[in-house]
Amino acid sequence: MTDATLTRIAEALERLSPPPAPAPDFTGSDAFVWHTLPDRMEPVPVVNRVPLDLLQGIDRVRDILLANTLQFARGHAANNALLWGARGMGKSSLVKAVHAEVRAQDLPCTLVEIQREDLPSVGRLLNHLRTAPGARFVLFCDDLSFSHDDQHYKSLKAILDGGIEGRPSNVILYATSNRRHLMPRDMIENERSSAISPSEAVEEKVSLSDRFGLWLGFHPCTQDEFLAMIDGYVAAWRLEVDPAVLRAEAIEWQATRGSRSGRVAWQFFCDLAGRMGKAV
Repeated sequence: MTDATLTRIAEALERLSPPPAPAPDFTGSDAFVWHTLPDRMEPVPVVNRVPLDLLQGIDRVRDILLANTLQFARGHAANNALLWGARGMGKSSLVKAVHAEVRAQDLPCTLVEIQREDLPSVGRLLNHLRTAPGARFVLFCDDLSFSHDDQHYKSLKAILDGGIEGRPSNVILYATSNRRHLMPRDMIENERSSAISPSEAVEEKVSLSDRFGLWLGFHPCTQDEFLAMIDGYVAAWRLEVDPAVLRAEAIEWQATRGSRSGRVAWQFFCDLAGRMGKAV
């Protein structure tokens, strides 16, 4: 075997099993995104978020998540949290806003986002976070869900509650999902109808959501809550709008969209601000 052949084999093996990534510098930012191929932590200079006090209609879950995050940042016991429910009602916005609020109180709290498709690499990520001196990490997975043939949920179980090492004491997991059990209802029904042991087949998958200590539900907003969201944006950006005109246009906007949510309220406000020559 020639030297050139051996070199190609060595290079191929290195691509299949790259060397461990160097320990990231967590002092340069308070938010990062985890990437693989190769493993790296990309700092986020400016997090895309809205202030906590602009999130309307979710007061109860806001207070619970903020209290839990403050406990964690202070080094006390805290729970992993699953934010589930209606789309566009501020689940991911709340996580980012709570993170900003905790940082504003000068407490250690670094937000690290991981994509669902990168969950198999979470063990390598935890090795970096586990050894960071004095740091506290909120591991954030947005829009988490699993299909019938998806095995990524097994990687997540070890973070939540299991494995020999378990979750590092300086890491907590917040995940958002439109599904309470992280999988479609028809998938659960199919498991029940086709499995040899239906209850065991379903339990293996739904037990994942049971491992979150906090289940925070987000529900469709009422018209009054929808209008309150818009009023909050208008006041925060100091737009001069006739209240009657604002109400009529907002109701028309949500009627044409066929839904009411925090996302729809923000989209209406962006349209309104643009027509008034304002940037947001």
